[in-house]
Formats: sequence, C-alpha cells, structure tokens
Amino acid sequence: MSSVPYVRLSAFYFAYFAYVGAFTPFFSLYLQRELALPGVEIGIILSVMALARILVPLVVGPWADRSGHRSGVLRVSMVLGAITWAGAFAADSFIGMLVLIAVFSAVVAPVMPIFEGITFSHVRDHPGRYGPVRLWGSIGFVVTVLVVGPLLDIYPIRLLLWLLLAVLVAGALMAFSVPEPVAVSHSADRGGVWQVLAKPQVMALFTACFLMSVAHGPFYGFYSIHLAQAGYSKTAVGMLWSLGVVAEIFVFLWSPRLFHRFSSETLLKFAFACAILRFASIGWFAESVIIIVIAQLLHAATFGAHHAASIGLVSAWFGDGRRASGQALYGSLTYGAGGMLGSLVSGVLWDAVGPAWTFTFASFAGAIGLAVLVRARRLAPSQETVRIPGQQNAV
Repeated sequence: MSSVPYVRLSAFYFAYFAYVGAFTPFFSLYLQRELALPGVEIGIILSVMALARILVPLVVGPWADRSGHRSGVLRVSMVLGAITWAGAFAADSFIGMLVLIAVFSAVVAPVMPIFEGITFSHVRDHPGRYGPVRLWGSIGFVVTVLVVGPLLDIYPIRLLLWLLLAVLVAGALMAFSVPEPVAVSHSADRGGVWQVLAKPQVMALFTACFLMSVAHGPFYGFYSIHLAQAGYSKTAVGMLWSLGVVAEIFVFLWSPRLFHRFSSETLLKFAFACAILRFASIGWFAESVIIIVIAQLLHAATFGAHHAASIGLVSAWFGDGRRASGQALYGSLTYGAGGMLGSLVSGVLWDAVGPAWTFTFASFAGAIGLAVLVRARRLAPSQETVRIPGQQNAV
C-alpha cells in the first residue's frame, strides 16, 4: 500500500487556493472601482469564467484519464494560466477584460477537477486523509485574504493584478511537485461517464449541486461589493471571507468524525437548509455585523460539508478509472453551469432590484435544491463501494 504524498498535495492546494483567495473576494471590486463596470458587465465577465468550467474540463478530463498524464496536464494548465494573466495589465475595458478572462479561464478550468482526481487516486486506500490534505487549500485562501485585504486598503486596487500574478507563478511551480498516481486496474469501472450520470441518484445529486452553485453566484460575484456599499473596509471584507473559510477548515479537520456519524445525504440536506438562511441574511441584514458573522460561519455547511459530501459521492460513483472524467463532469455541470447562471442572473438583478432581492434569489435556489434532495432516493452507490472522504465505512 503506497503512502499518501501529503506534503506535495497539500502544497499545491495551498498555492492554488492562495490564487482563489486573492481573486474571488477582490476581483469584482477591481472591475467596479478600477474599470468602472456596471453590475451587468461584471456578471457577464464572471459568467465567462463559469462557461469555461463547463466546456473545457469535459474535453480535458477524459483525455487526461485515457493518457494517464494527469499531472502533466495540471502543470501545463498552471503555466499557461500564469502567462495568460500577465495580459490583465493591458485589459482596461469591458471587452479587453472579457477576452482576457475568457482565455485565462479556458486554460485554468481543468486544474481543480484534474487535481481532485489525482488526490482521490492517492488517498483511495486512505480515505480519511482527504480532509486533512484539502484543508491546506482553505488555509492558503485565508492567508492570502488576510494579506491582500489590508494591502488594498493602503495601496491602489491595481496592485491586485501583481498579487494574482505572483500566486499564479507560485502555483505553477508547485504543480511540478505533484506526483502522478500509480495506475490501478479499471475492470470494475463499468460503463461510460454518461451512463453513470443517467442513474437517478446521480442526476438528483448533480441537480442539487447545480442549484447550490447557482445560489453561490451572487455571493462570489457581489458579496464584497455589497459589504463595501454597506460601509465595510477592504480589510473587514477580507476578514469576513477568511472567517467563512476558517469555519470550512474545521469541517475538513473533523470530516472523519462527521462522515462516520452522519450520512452524506443528511449533511447535504443540512447544507442546503443553511444556504437558505445564509443568503437571505446576507441580503437583508448586511448592516448587522453579528448577523453577517453568523452567516459567514454557515460557510462551513454551504461549502465545506457540501463539497466533501458531494465530491466523495462523485468519486464513489465514477470509480478510479473514470475519476478525472467524473470530477470534470461534476465540475462542468454543477460549478460551471450553476456558477454561470448564478453570475448572469445576479448581475441583472443587482442593477434591477438591488442587493437584498439578489441574495433572496440565491436563497430561493437553495430551497429548490433542498426540495430535490428531499424527493431523491438514496444518493450513494451500493454499500460495498462507497468511500466518502474521511469515512472508512459505507455512507
């Protein structure tokens, strides 16, 4: 039984989510304040990123599985991402930034589906190790947010472009340390990915996760703008983003106990119930620091528990031989398609009806997702094949 390359996997998670921590909370502020773009154009730019996450992994993921060079694809994507981002310094208009983001998103879109597949292959004999490895991505996010927020309160927001370039270069370097998993027999992986997707349990899982991504569209696109308009400083915005991710870290740390005590279906339903409350609270009570803090703590459920349970189920359904393909399909149809719809709708709603109703839309999407889960039958495969991250036994 091979050991898990804990340090190298954790290092890449840290580096990649350091980029996410610089980009997600502050890039929409950059678009609004540096480029003076309205909400609709910000939503369009962010939706292009989601569109790339729909299309590109569907091609690259299966190719990476067939070729057996998943780590090589990861390295090429990260290097091209860093090179492409250098063009952001010349993108000073809506069209220029739209083109830049379209190209950049296309080259980095396969990174996380492929890396999640690599990680699950490495921890397949040690499922309890996924949470402790993945939490380093959350730590990277928190560290970056806590550094970037205060810097942008002192220096012009254009500094964000340099900070993003720095963490992308670091991520590209870390990609070269990621080892290729040892190949295993795929004889048990019967049927293609689309045959697996057609199963009622998988369709229900993907539909619900799509709706969770729709619900997060307003959050990822306009949460920082919403707080800034309510009078929060960039440092405070960064601290609130960090608070949510710190809560998420505890979920990954406790994932062995959580998934031993509760089924994945139970945790997913709880996550959707929290999403309903969380996004409505953000929309209507931004002026209340206490409510906003509580809402951010619910990130532990709406992302942490939801993410661990859902990708564990995806890994169980698609098996080792189709792991990159399955994760790519999941990322495309849930994070990609859901994120695109959430970004587009929230961009329109932001200008038309304002923040409160935009986040109410997010809460409504969460409610529909919960209804899908309540109606669904058991989401997990047969008891013998389930290996949820952090859980040694069946779901």
